[in-house]
Amino acid sequence: MPRVTPIEKVRNIGIMAHIDAGKTTTTERILFYAGVVHKMGEVHYGTAVMDFMDQERERGITISSAATYCQWKDCQFNLIDTPGHVDFAVEVQRSLRVLDGAVALYCAVGGVEPQSETVWRQAERYKVPRIAFVNKMDRIGADFLRVVQMMKEKLGARPIVLQLPIGSGDDFIGVVDLLQMKALIFEEESLGLTFDIQEIPQSVLSQAEEYRSALVESVAELDDALLSLYLDHGDLPNDKVISAIRKGTIQAQITPVLCGASFKNKGVQQLLDAIIEYLPSPLDIGGVKGYSLDTHEELYRNFQDAEPFAALAFKVVSDQFSGRLTFLRVYSGTIKTGDYLLNVTTGKKERIGRLLRMRANQREDVEEEYAGSIVAVVGLKSARTGDTICDAAHPILLEKIEFAEPVINQAIEPKTLADQEKLSDALQKLTDEDPTFCFKTDEETGQILISGVGELQLEIMVDRMKREFGVGVNVGKPQVAYRETATTSVQHNEVLDRQIGGKAQFAHITLVVAPNDVGKGIVFENMLSPSVLPTNFVASVESGIRQGLQNGPLMSYPVVDVKVELVGGSYKQGDSSDVAFTIAGSNAVREAIRNASPVLLEPVFEIEVVTPDKNMGDVVGDLSSRRGKIEGIAQQSWDLQVIKAFVPLSEMFGYVTRLRSITQGRASYTMKFSHYEQALGLPSF
Repeated sequence: MPRVTPIEKVRNIGIMAHIDAGKTTTTERILFYAGVVHKMGEVHYGTAVMDFMDQERERGITISSAATYCQWKDCQFNLIDTPGHVDFAVEVQRSLRVLDGAVALYCAVGGVEPQSETVWRQAERYKVPRIAFVNKMDRIGADFLRVVQMMKEKLGARPIVLQLPIGSGDDFIGVVDLLQMKALIFEEESLGLTFDIQEIPQSVLSQAEEYRSALVESVAELDDALLSLYLDHGDLPNDKVISAIRKGTIQAQITPVLCGASFKNKGVQQLLDAIIEYLPSPLDIGGVKGYSLDTHEELYRNFQDAEPFAALAFKVVSDQFSGRLTFLRVYSGTIKTGDYLLNVTTGKKERIGRLLRMRANQREDVEEEYAGSIVAVVGLKSARTGDTICDAAHPILLEKIEFAEPVINQAIEPKTLADQEKLSDALQKLTDEDPTFCFKTDEETGQILISGVGELQLEIMVDRMKREFGVGVNVGKPQVAYRETATTSVQHNEVLDRQIGGKAQFAHITLVVAPNDVGKGIVFENMLSPSVLPTNFVASVESGIRQGLQNGPLMSYPVVDVKVELVGGSYKQGDSSDVAFTIAGSNAVREAIRNASPVLLEPVFEIEVVTPDKNMGDVVGDLSSRRGKIEGIAQQSWDLQVIKAFVPLSEMFGYVTRLRSITQGRASYTMKFSHYEQALGLPSF
């Protein structure tokens, strides 16, 4: 089947913003104006097309990025609505990795909010061109120009104002188009489908002329030829202005800014026109870079149907109707039902069972898809987020998506034996879907620990286990895995001489137990010659020692970082055995540790916090209150500081919530195990 829409008419875009800025509402309007739906859903009524999960409709927030497609004028939009909550930033990150452009949405009242900064930095990382839409101009307190100024100050952006609002709050009736220098007055009765083009009202005319001049001047600075033309004539033709804005936007030099009120159906059609006009098609991006598996040299794929097939798996979903869905961004070549493709990451070849175009949770079967498209695939059993799928004859490895490490844990257990098997299956499927969610069984406590980047994320995961997978679970907090060690050197003499199982058993050993260097673990040294104690008995003593150190004398935690020397011993021919020396070794080391001034050790983690400058003092103070040792503070960018510290794990529970509270959600952190050190204020002998 031939391509219907030319690739230059394709727009792969995402809508990104802070929570409750109006992303999903805006997407609903886009679908309505594009003719996909005939009645607009509302987030607050739980009827939004893009929020199809039960948890999304109940909470009124987007949890999972939802993909859809639509036609506007002669262009095809592949559109992804992303979450705004910081716990689900992974959905934004993996969407931005495969999109060609994005709409950054801002609340006209709240302005540039914390998560707005986070997603902006993610877009900067992937060099995604953006246009901005200041939403909720119908709200009391809306201030368009304040938001533009915040974009400059908080994001370091270079906003180019293309529209000015006419009124605000209840008086918001339309916008001034600074390119055409006309007023667009929206008709509420037609749900925004129609609008009047009028002369600019006198109340905003002088402001419009001022910002029109600033617009032309800013655009002229992008190009020497335009600047020369501007200096000669004092103005520029609209076609050259539009062309320069498009070029500057695609190169991420500028950010065009529009405004409106999605809930009141004002300004969304103009946003769609701006997406076509200023955001790139796949051809404008040019191509994608990858690497050869054999030589590791750089390879390139152009966004052309005739190139060898190459795609990136950016999302995996367990669908109740279609099974395991893998979302692919097709960079080059074509993909057909029945094709055999190579998963470069795993080295496995797999067959494409079905190709689906997705509209949220609705699906449409297609036979073939082309370069520049986003498609869901049935049949890729081993694909994970970030895997490269390509033509086996022309392998290429695309850059993987790097995700934040899980930083918060929770213990979970099945309610009944019947839930045991279902729990394992549910956990595996949820792990496939979300790269920031993982689970493991703690070898020491026997608990199943689930890990994620936030408490809300784990709460949603547990809720999904119950609803989607029918698993009954109990949840609680994980236990800290402490350790024990000796602090003084002790010599102990142990004699075992008794009947065991009707047979005489004799073993005599002398041990010296001493503290060892941190991280060295258990070191055993035999100081005796084979004539004093045969080699097999020495091996049994060591085995007994290691068994005896599994449970310390304080709280039965494993003993670490001790050195044990076998300095004396004897045996009796016929009465001594391996069992006797194993028991003697275990008894001897237990008693020696008890007398070696044992202490409890706690796990200490290395913490790295990235925080805005103005919150640095609060973050440092909070870490210090958690017995944290600040190791260093460094400047990461013009407005961000990186704080490195060592903090006991027992003090880190609930930290993610506290950090977001004191920084308004603007900071992030990672943590990894560093070492064990003595736990202050806990029991010792």
